[in-house]
Amino acid sequence: MRRVLVALLFVVAAGCLSAGVSSDALRRIVANCLDTDDPRYCARCPDPQAGYCRLDYPCSRTTEVWALNQEYAAIRDIKMCGCGAGFVHGLALPRFTVAGVEDPRPPDGIWRFAWDVARVRIAEEDEIALAVNPPELRTQDQLHLHLVRLLPTARLRVDALRPIRVERLEESWAAAREHASTRQLASYGVIVIRGLDGGWLVAAVGGSPEGSFTRARCTS
Repeated sequence: MRRVLVALLFVVAAGCLSAGVSSDALRRIVANCLDTDDPRYCARCPDPQAGYCRLDYPCSRTTEVWALNQEYAAIRDIKMCGCGAGFVHGLALPRFTVAGVEDPRPPDGIWRFAWDVARVRIAEEDEIALAVNPPELRTQDQLHLHLVRLLPTARLRVDALRPIRVERLEESWAAAREHASTRQLASYGVIVIRGLDGGWLVAAVGGSPEGSFTRARCTS
């Protein structure tokens, strides 16, 4: 019985953004875990990058940085821990405070940054999905785009939503607001995929686009 309980606790702890994770966990990673030159790095960072602190942290307690510039960071989502090499799930975040999709001025440039990072990990552009969950279906109050693969049947379901086509990824927030208004969604998530004839398709989703349209976990 004890072993079963321990196993269940591990599964819960390893789930990204689980109920036991503080709602400012990603914000603290952005603030304290990116600059490994900080002399107080190991004391300040709750989830340090591997190899920088003299502690044997498990995968779910480390930060793996995929890309970084002055405005944005991309990191591995802990849903990748324990998965095979072919599974991809990353997060793109602003390096400044933005609550989420409901923020009145979300950063337009994060979409291009996230797509460019995803292309490095997922060679087939038609399989890439960028997803943002709605406020009521997240536990983190720091904007983060999920960099994931589209489920095989998901493109048809996105098409059924009559998404808005944009020529520039920087137009994604405006397109999502327009699409949400058309669908009369007061609260929504966003999914962005590549259009087969060029451009990108943007749809506002009432539920979780990460959970509904993407391979969010290696077991799904």
